[in-house]
Amino acid sequence: MDPRVPGSGSRSGVGARRIGRRDGGEFELARPARPVPPSSWMLPDGDAADEDGVIGIGADLDAATLVDAYRRGIFPWPHPGVPLPWFSPDPRGVLPLDRLHISRRLRSRLRTCGWTTTVDRAFDQVVDACADRPASDGTWITPDLARAYGRLHHLGWAHSIEVWDGDRLVGGLYGVQIGGVFTGESMFHRVSDASKVAFIETVARLEEAGGRLLDVQLMTPHLAQLGAIEMPRRTFLDVLAECGSWPVRLVASDREVARLADLVPGRGSPIGSPGG
Repeated sequence: MDPRVPGSGSRSGVGARRIGRRDGGEFELARPARPVPPSSWMLPDGDAADEDGVIGIGADLDAATLVDAYRRGIFPWPHPGVPLPWFSPDPRGVLPLDRLHISRRLRSRLRTCGWTTTVDRAFDQVVDACADRPASDGTWITPDLARAYGRLHHLGWAHSIEVWDGDRLVGGLYGVQIGGVFTGESMFHRVSDASKVAFIETVARLEEAGGRLLDVQLMTPHLAQLGAIEMPRRTFLDVLAECGSWPVRLVASDREVARLADLVPGRGSPIGSPGG
């Protein structure tokens, strides 16, 4: 997962099923993943990568190809001037959901920021914001890749987590979900700490839904501060094989960020009251 510079977006609704709560309220669930046809490419297994984590080059970004790749622990990472490379790094950056670390300063920020979060309300805007970087830095989120993730989103395989200050999109994260494993692709912020809020919200909702692991692909100091660790690739692939078919669906209802200040990793997400 690669933090990105800010972009812009506006709040919009996405169709999702509502389910009743025991107290008479409702939760809104993210759309389920729809079946895709078999990939037309013979992708290798994730543990066949070379010492740089490269599985191979080429193929395409069709939904069937991407779903097959993520099921194998493989992800695309475009590089300028070369055919599309596919990666499966060893070790793998991951966050077991019970290892999330929230500093005292960040808990205070969660409690007082007044923000709300949603799921899948502004997927395209989140991807665009993650791709919006200075020209001198470049971006691996090419227009073709952005469109490909958009197709996965409409099929229920890719999801976004948005952070709102009123009606202003101030941060977010997007990724691909394979059962109980959510692979975070990128995140952004327009206001300090908003990307961290998106990350924490993803962990909270994934744990609440019965998920197992947040895959961050490659470690960074920023992610390590939040509790991410390096996992041997073989172990990661075993976890993916174990829970990749779990029927995990994120709750998509608006949530107040303040509730996350009381989050205790490994003990479930504090549900609290819906946001505005």
